[in-house]
Amino acid sequence: MDSFLAENIPINIEDEMKNSYMDYAMSVIISRALPDVRDGLKPVHRRVLYAMNEMGNVWNKAYKKSARIVGDVIGKYHPHGDAASYETIVRMAQNFSMRYILIDGQGNFGSVDGDPPAAMRYTEIRMTQFASELLTDIEKETVDFMPNYDGSLEEPAVLPSQVPLLLINGSSGIAVGMASNIPPHNLGEIIDGIIALIENQDIGVEELIKYISGPDFPTGGFINGRDGIRSAYETGKGIVHIRAKTHIEEGKKGEKEKIVITELPYQVNKARLIEKIDELVRDKKIDGIAAVRDESDREGMRIVIELKKDEMMEVVLNQLFQHTQMQTSFGINMLAIVNNQPKVLNLKSTLSYFIAHRQTIVKRRTLFELKKAEERLHIIKGYIIALLYIDEVINIIKASNTPKDARNSLQEKYDLSEIQAQAILELRLQKLTSLEREKVDEECKSLEASIYEYGKILESEERVLNIIKDELKGLKEKYNDKRRTEIVDKHQDISIEDLIADEEMVVSVTTTGYIKRTSLSIYRSQKRGGKGVSGMSTKKDDFVENLFIAGTHNYILFFSDMGKVYWLKVYEVPEGGRLSKGKAMINLLNISQDEKVTAMLPIKEFSSDLNIIMTTKNGIIKKTSLMAFSRPRSSGIIAISLDKGDRLISANLSNNNQDVFICTSSGKAIRFDEKQIREIGRAGRGVKGIKLSNDDHVVGVDILEENSF
Repeated sequence: MDSFLAENIPINIEDEMKNSYMDYAMSVIISRALPDVRDGLKPVHRRVLYAMNEMGNVWNKAYKKSARIVGDVIGKYHPHGDAASYETIVRMAQNFSMRYILIDGQGNFGSVDGDPPAAMRYTEIRMTQFASELLTDIEKETVDFMPNYDGSLEEPAVLPSQVPLLLINGSSGIAVGMASNIPPHNLGEIIDGIIALIENQDIGVEELIKYISGPDFPTGGFINGRDGIRSAYETGKGIVHIRAKTHIEEGKKGEKEKIVITELPYQVNKARLIEKIDELVRDKKIDGIAAVRDESDREGMRIVIELKKDEMMEVVLNQLFQHTQMQTSFGINMLAIVNNQPKVLNLKSTLSYFIAHRQTIVKRRTLFELKKAEERLHIIKGYIIALLYIDEVINIIKASNTPKDARNSLQEKYDLSEIQAQAILELRLQKLTSLEREKVDEECKSLEASIYEYGKILESEERVLNIIKDELKGLKEKYNDKRRTEIVDKHQDISIEDLIADEEMVVSVTTTGYIKRTSLSIYRSQKRGGKGVSGMSTKKDDFVENLFIAGTHNYILFFSDMGKVYWLKVYEVPEGGRLSKGKAMINLLNISQDEKVTAMLPIKEFSSDLNIIMTTKNGIIKKTSLMAFSRPRSSGIIAISLDKGDRLISANLSNNNQDVFICTSSGKAIRFDEKQIREIGRAGRGVKGIKLSNDDHVVGVDILEENSF
């Protein structure tokens, strides 16, 4: 004994750590964190439902204290903390967490505001009728059982599960080095997809999407775009963007407009969302909100966001989507346990594994029922023999000293099995009546027909699949409800433009290249003889060269003397007060140091009915469709090809029914109909617009309306 205790076994610490960590990792992956592809449950959920079923805590029986269920679960099957088991029960009872709740609870089970549930001693629970479908036929040897943690009891390795729970309620779990995040779906759509796959095993994911349009979250909302759904269904991974469902309530005369939120993205805390909106208003990150109120009640969710007077609802709504959880992302990772191994599944493979599971369940159930029917038929045939020779049977029993002697005598006399002979001995006297004898004959025929039917089912894979289809159709008829989450076909990104109100701005540009925008509202109307107000501060020898009014969502096209054009949105021009000088254009546009902006055009929308007429210093004129400039590029594009020594001095909009007026430095001018200029492509040179003497050049161009003077 002493020598045994003194023995030292050398172990490499790296190998020991590696083996121990791998054992731990696999234990977490298989036995705790990830759902089984067959019944869609993690071990803790399976144990809770099985324990409730064993206690008779089912949908049509009385409620039981949650603490009692938790005690049974952790005492018999799940040797972990009571808090973790109760949290599992709570989540299965929350209609905002589960698409189809599995536990019917009485009491406080938390709320969408993040309120905690009441302690387990205060709440009562029972299984829902829907949950009972997961355990149907478990008593018919349909699934394998395994020893519990101490070997004193047995628990199911998987539930028979008539419903494809993995997709219907989804699942999420973080294991070691991997995580699962499967969204919930609509029961009717999933069943339609399974039936389509049973009827056509070659069907592809693209066809299945016609039946299963996308996730269906318990809290509703919108899914913004189908690309993430398609990616998840094809590869097992994808991202879907969820938005809150809102509508606008027009206020009565004198009242403000309201944004009303009625549905939130999945797993968004309502109370925290309202706090976040209040915080954004307080920090002046969103200016258009006057008040936020939670008017939710038993009728449903209602968050009212009251807007300030004359605020643009679309802008405020987009700001809320941008800065709050009114828009969230759900990263889909369809990872589940398949044959005791974690595997990422696409939509078709997930449905296929469920079908295979149900095939196994139906076959094992049929074998069980076949076995029971054969056993019963064996006894019934013994009854028939006894009833045919009832007087002799009674005499044999009367003549026997013990029940064992009677049993042996019956076996020898009529070639019966021990089971048949024992059944005859236990036969009640009422079976001797004519009516009861007829019932025995009818039962015999019924059992023979059932045995024949069971045999046919086991011989035919097609009949097994038809049974699965019929059962699924029954479930759909029983539990199906309408889709809650709507799907918008194309993803609608929120741009900076969506967050900025479209209002009129005064854009001022100086001769040295400083630019700014100022809200038109700061300029007030004055009567005749008024002094006016300062509109811009300028450096010495600088002055305002150009001033125009444009909406914040409008484009400004900047034409340089080198024949290039650059784009800028009006809201991208720095906003300044009346006395600010603005910002140098060279810092806003990607232009070179020796390049100078010589013309600007505010554009509300690009139209094929409009043209841009460009004129150079040397009298070259060119007309190009406005649509040729509709694709912005930060580095700019060529607007006109210039001769050596020439430069662009003017760019004007025209509608193809106007006159062109050109002036030169020597005081000469020309006016002609623009139809005389043919349209030239963006990179073209143009044509001669005016003949110039050697020392003359163009100084100004204007576009005139017909018959303007």
